[in-house]
Amino acid sequence: MKAVVYACMADGLEEVECLAAADVMMRCGITVKLVSMTGNREVTGTHGIRIMTDLLWEESEPDEADCIFLPGGMPGTKNLAAHEGLGQALMRAVEEDRRVAAICAAPSVLGGLGLLHGKKATCYPGFEEALTGAEYTHQGVVTDGLVTTARGLGYALDLGLELSRLLVGKDIAAKVKAGIQYDQV
Repeated sequence: MKAVVYACMADGLEEVECLAAADVMMRCGITVKLVSMTGNREVTGTHGIRIMTDLLWEESEPDEADCIFLPGGMPGTKNLAAHEGLGQALMRAVEEDRRVAAICAAPSVLGGLGLLHGKKATCYPGFEEALTGAEYTHQGVVTDGLVTTARGLGYALDLGLELSRLLVGKDIAAKVKAGIQYDQV
């Protein structure tokens, strides 16, 4: 069975955090669905880049996702945090032993939902207080149980590789890493 990741995209997201991680996962054979949280298939990032998504949240089936991924950026992170249906889906995912992931400011969404309690987590500097209940670590990418967090844009490829390792195995992730000429970590 092919792994499925939902990348939840709101206006004001950090474009490259989302697309770089999604690209790596897709190269690993993971189905990545770009999901608009705005009611419009086109989402505009924090740098004005417009991205066409695959589907609207209202059309989606978040319970089919093996992982729900939140890119950061402002005000994208605030827009994700305000989406009630997303919050419910994230909590359900963890309850059902499915993965959640967030990068940059977006781990604050997980913290606000209580999903980081007792876990190690990382985030963009300045958002540490929003990781409610977590043990903050300065690592670029950290996985603790079903939760993976990443510090920021510079770790988007690492996040994609880590999620790929977790979802489809270390051999596939290593092969893709070699193929994209990435030898940083």
